[in-house]
Amino acid sequence: MKYENLLKENPTLKKISEAKEIAWVNERYLPFDMTNAVCQLIVSDEDIDSAAKRLERFAAFLKKEFPETQSTNGLIESDIIEIPNMKSALEKEYNCSITGKLFMKKDSHLAIAGSIKARGGIYEVLKHAEDLALKESIILENDSYEKFADSKMKDFLSQYTVQVGSTGNLGLSIGIMSAAIGFKVKVHMSADAKQWKKDLLRSRGAEVIEYTEDYSKAVAEGRRLSDLDEKSYFVDDEKSVNLFLGYAVAAKRLKAQLDEMNISVDKDHPLIVYLPTGVGGAPGGVSYGLKRIFKDNVHCFFVEPVQCPSVLLGIETQLFENANVKDFGLTGKTEADGLACASPSSFVTRIMTNLLSGDFTVEDRKLFDYLRLLYSTENEQIEPSSCAAFIGPVNLLKEDSTLEYCKKQNLNEDRLKNATHIVWATGGKMVPEDIRKQYLDTYL
Repeated sequence: MKYENLLKENPTLKKISEAKEIAWVNERYLPFDMTNAVCQLIVSDEDIDSAAKRLERFAAFLKKEFPETQSTNGLIESDIIEIPNMKSALEKEYNCSITGKLFMKKDSHLAIAGSIKARGGIYEVLKHAEDLALKESIILENDSYEKFADSKMKDFLSQYTVQVGSTGNLGLSIGIMSAAIGFKVKVHMSADAKQWKKDLLRSRGAEVIEYTEDYSKAVAEGRRLSDLDEKSYFVDDEKSVNLFLGYAVAAKRLKAQLDEMNISVDKDHPLIVYLPTGVGGAPGGVSYGLKRIFKDNVHCFFVEPVQCPSVLLGIETQLFENANVKDFGLTGKTEADGLACASPSSFVTRIMTNLLSGDFTVEDRKLFDYLRLLYSTENEQIEPSSCAAFIGPVNLLKEDSTLEYCKKQNLNEDRLKNATHIVWATGGKMVPEDIRKQYLDTYL
């Protein structure tokens, strides 16, 4: 094993290498004010606001091209719902206490692509299309962006190719939007990707290139082939600031939803968010946006499969993108296909080093247990990957490490009674009905 000496010195890493569930608390976590100045240099409030305005400009195009977005006036946004029956069932099934209220953010049901990747992936495709059209003066910022639905615009964009490496959901968002707006699109998909996702992409006009290797290989090959074509643009999930910005926009929208529900977030009403994590881009962007708004009153925890906790390893070891789960004796294989990334994002592991509260790892078998419990209690069905998030509220007050974190952050019993817990459902809407039934019948 490559890091055998490191495992001997670090009991946490040893436990991770044994594929055991762990509640990891980030010892490098700092109060937001101590990180704000540096973070602003990397991604500023103005950058996030600019991204939000760009999505608003494209609303007219999205309403015309995707009628399902008319109810949200062309914005790609999801509901947040309280799930009290699931909360009670989790407490009973896992002998735990979830102090406060439990909610689910339904990015599993986002329009167009049916996953959290619809935020960042679609945003990056739209920004690239805008950049090309503005450069050639085919459109002006003051024009109605409904023009992007015109055949003339699509003919112009058809000269260009968009490529991406993916385990599934990012490929769906990039592929569906790129094809709809007129780009040629190639999606490089790893062995972890589900067949139905490949089939869906091909039905929408995307070229799918399959690999027998893992996510890292699909990304590397996609990047290499894109670099050979001057008219090709590679969406780099490992490094893209544009993807990150698309995800970060979610935070201000969530605040508006919480305000509408009369849910306060302050020192006495903490917000605790649990996000399933693959390479790290989507949960990193969402968390970063939330920290900018709620600062120390929001606590963000990532959740990863026991066989593929790449972001945890990247931050804990400070190897960042050079951390690979296989170097720590893990397989990188998981039923949570959207989380099957052996190495993490270089960008996200660095920017979240002082902002992330912690990370939970979860066994694959529990993904399906949570999925069944959610369906039976709330009549909601999401992907197994999405269900990973539920281990967070289950174990927050069961594990010594996270109990100590709560103590340090003054999350006492009175404050936790007023807590808002949000599990961020990251995918599920696009799953075919026969696959949904298979998920319900899967026992590991």
